Amino acid sequence: MTSVALYSFAHGAAGAAELGLALGLDVRQIDIHTFPDGESLVRVPSVTETAIVYCPLDRPNEKLVALMLAADAFRRGGARRLVLVAPYLCYMRQDKAFHAGEAVSQQAVSRFLSACFDRVVTVDAHLHRVSSIGEVFPEIEADNLLAAKAIAHFAAAQGHGRETIVLGPDEESIQWVCQLADELGASYMVGHKIRRGDRDVEIEFPDDPEVAGNPVLVVDDIVSSGGTILSAVAAMRKRGAASIHVAITHALFDKAVEEKILSAGAKAVWSTTSVPHGTNAISLAGILADILRRELNE
Repeated sequence: MTSVALYSFAHGAAGAAELGLALGLDVRQIDIHTFPDGESLVRVPSVTETAIVYCPLDRPNEKLVALMLAADAFRRGGARRLVLVAPYLCYMRQDKAFHAGEAVSQQAVSRFLSACFDRVVTVDAHLHRVSSIGEVFPEIEADNLLAAKAIAHFAAAQGHGRETIVLGPDEESIQWVCQLADELGASYMVGHKIRRGDRDVEIEFPDDPEVAGNPVLVVDDIVSSGGTILSAVAAMRKRGAASIHVAITHALFDKAVEEKILSAGAKAVWSTTSVPHGTNAISLAGILADILRRELNE
């Protein structure tokens, strides 16, 4: 049987520890020493034939270089198979050149990671103009897991169910909204986003008299500036929702944005553990472990 170990950088230690517990693997830490000139020296501990590397790719620029160096160290140490677990996968939103001279970041990063790893596992990758994660990584194995079941399980434990209205802020959220509503046995509604700038967003919602007096669960895959969620929460409060909770897969916002969402009328903001964040409440360890178990048996 192939030897397997789970590795993590310090910034992903908490999520890696949860995943290690679910898989029955100890976590080995990858060390990074930063020199005064900004260069890095990466050291990996004892190398196994299959190395599973856990690394959320929020604030990605320095992390990508560290991953490249770690992959080199693993290969030199004798690893035959490298698996990247990046619950949040960066640069997926730039999937085309919107203006002359722009890079298509999604393709550039996918080529970079494909040169380093044999498999990439992520959660709720932001795929807009491509239909599957296989199109992003055509040369290696890739898995894009859905967080809906984990979110639904947590939301149900907080009292959400058939009376809940699951709200997606725009048409892009329909895939998450439908699955989450199905898991909860709830109805759903999707808005139409009008974006005038990075922080200037207006959302139109269809008239739905069921909102008044019922709980609403606002869901989105990525929240950074918070404009979309703020508009959605404010609209549901105006329509008389009994309560409003916000569930997010990837929390990329700061404390000030969270406070604005709460001030707008949300009772709580919950995020998955895809990115270390103060709102983390929904563990992804279970769904990640399920897809990774075959690595332990090969």
